[in-house]
Order: sequence, then C-alpha cells, then structure tokens
Amino acid sequence: MSNNNLDNQEPTPDFLPGLVGSFAKPVAENPTVAIMEAAFRHHGMHYRYINCEVAPNKLEAAVAGAKAMGWRGFNCSIPNKVEVIKYLDEVGESARIIGAVNTVIIEKDGKTRGENTDGKGFVKAISEVTSIRGKKLVVFGAGGAARAICVEMALAGASEITVVNISENGQVLADLLDRDTPAKASFILWDQTFCIPADTDIVINATSVGLYPNVEQRLNINMDTLKPHMVVADCIPNPAYTHFVRDAISKGCKHVLSGMNMLVNQAVIAVKYWTGVDVDAEVMRQELKRVLGL
Repeated sequence: MSNNNLDNQEPTPDFLPGLVGSFAKPVAENPTVAIMEAAFRHHGMHYRYINCEVAPNKLEAAVAGAKAMGWRGFNCSIPNKVEVIKYLDEVGESARIIGAVNTVIIEKDGKTRGENTDGKGFVKAISEVTSIRGKKLVVFGAGGAARAICVEMALAGASEITVVNISENGQVLADLLDRDTPAKASFILWDQTFCIPADTDIVINATSVGLYPNVEQRLNINMDTLKPHMVVADCIPNPAYTHFVRDAISKGCKHVLSGMNMLVNQAVIAVKYWTGVDVDAEVMRQELKRVLGL
C-alpha cells in the first residue's frame, strides 16, 4: 500500500553542482567567470565556475585537488598554459602542436585531457566575417595566444603567416608552423616601426600590448599601412576597444574584431567540452559588455 505523503513529496533538491573554473595568476581582472555563470543561469545548468589564483609552483596540487573534488574541468591561463601539460594524461592534437593548453577536461574516471580553445575560438570569430583559406596573415606576438591562433589559422587553411615579434621566439613559432602545418611561415624581428604589407588579408594582435591596466600602450606599427580591405583582430578582451581596434576603425577597415569575440567563442567551446551543451554565445557576449561597462 502506497504512502500518499511520500508519493506527494517534491524530489530531493540537488545541492551538488558540477564544478569548473580557472587556474591562473593573476585572475582578478579575468571576466570569464561572469560570462560562464551567465550561460549556466540562462540554460538552467547546475554548474558553478570558480576563479582560482594558482601560481605554477602550486599547479600540480591544484590539478590533483580538482580531480579529488570531482571537478568536470578547468581553464588555464597565464602563466600555467604550458606548465599544466606535464600533469595531464593526454593532450589533443592542436594543443600538442601549439604546446599549450587552456582547457582541461576531467573524465568520470579521473583521466585528464588538455585542449586549446583559444585558437579555435579565434578561427570561429574570423570565419564569421571572412573565409580563411588562402589568406595571408600578419600576426604580432609569439607567446601562447599567438601560437594557438597561428596553428589553428594554419590548420583552417591560411596560406601564409608572417610572425612579427620583438624576440627570436618568433622564429621558433615560424619554424613550428612550417614543420607541423600546411602554411608557409616567416619571421620578422620587430625592432622598429612595422609597416604592414599591402597584400595582407588579416592582421592580428596577439600580444598583451594595451591589456588592462596598461590601456594607453600602443603597438609599434605604422597605422597608415592599415588598409580598408584588411580584416583586423585584437586578442585583448579588456578593454574591448584598444587603441589598435580604434585605429583600425579610423582607417576604414571593414571588419574589426575586438578580443571579446575570441573570449566568448573559446568559452562556448570549453563549456561544450565539459558538459556537452551548446550554450548561447550572445548571452555571454551581452554579459561581457555589461561587466566591462560597454
């Protein structure tokens, strides 16, 4: 005989959310937590995103802790994108070529896999305004973001990539692209004001020049060599409108992308890895604009 009181009870609430987050240092100025939580709320997902300040010498313990607490995964940002690889069970193909991981997936059995969504998010942003196949690129920088972007753009069909950097690390990146991707790559040492070749299709700032709080910094570029046919993209999400972005707009460049696009797109891909859910990018974009006061 059934107990009507028990039959009519509400289901027991679930007070255990899926946990994801970020391991980086510094983290206080990173708005990823805001856009992730906005997506979780919008889609009614029982997840929380936790921003954690983790230095490289504490990273091994943090990874072990995330596994012990049943986290679904985490992001890695500066300065942990390379260091984290040594603590993972496997690394995806493009992340292996890039040599950096920004998204870690923790399977139910505790196995960890590293992926890099930075470049994938950037490719998606560029693909929304132009085709990539056969295009000639100029990329400023040779750090983790530049490596991710160059590798993914090369794998997406870019034909030529010129790496412009203040140190010989740019040659290392160019050599990697020549060796491991179909693109033809070259390196130019950035020791003077750079003039962008007129036949360039896509111009990308993958440096930290202009990143908050150093918002008045400017790239050492002859801005008069930016032409209207060029697609111009900045990887810096904060501020959304760097001097580079503003200069490109003032020069009449038809398509100018801020770092918000890359940040949102890579976050969408990360959530898909962790949860299997395709979240609404526009929800994230609007939240990012709100928190940045745009």
